[in-house]
Amino acid sequence: MATVELLFSALPNHVRTARLVAAAVARRAGVDEAVLDEVRLAVGEACSRAVGLHLSNNVSAPVRVVLIEDEKNFSIEVADEVPHLPVGSQPDGDGSAAAGAVSPDEALAEEEDEMGLAVISGLVDDVEVTAGETGGLIRMRWPTAAAAVLP
Repeated sequence: MATVELLFSALPNHVRTARLVAAAVARRAGVDEAVLDEVRLAVGEACSRAVGLHLSNNVSAPVRVVLIEDEKNFSIEVADEVPHLPVGSQPDGDGSAAAGAVSPDEALAEEEDEMGLAVISGLVDDVEVTAGETGGLIRMRWPTAAAAVLP
């Protein structure tokens, strides 16, 4: 199993680099050429989402992208380090969550987040999204050419 890990500052201009690296590693892993555009678009959307979350929440940690090649699949994991609180809750002064009204800016950010996840779901058949107090993770998988020949 081959793994490539990419860490980058949460800046929009680094998303292009992540897309290029993902496409190159996907090609080397044996992902069908016809799917490479979907890989690029999905990674770009996931990384843009993570960058946006980091910037809007003042998180200075880098965005993490892990590219994993195994016998049958090529996987990409895009992780952010933004605590994901339940909808309608916001941090109190002490960092705990309290129920409250959602501001118009928060509502717009949530809508953009949902739209980004919908785009990713439309591009990738095998996608998994998890979120918690320590951050979120989008895991995407594509079959490789080796998977087509294996029984």
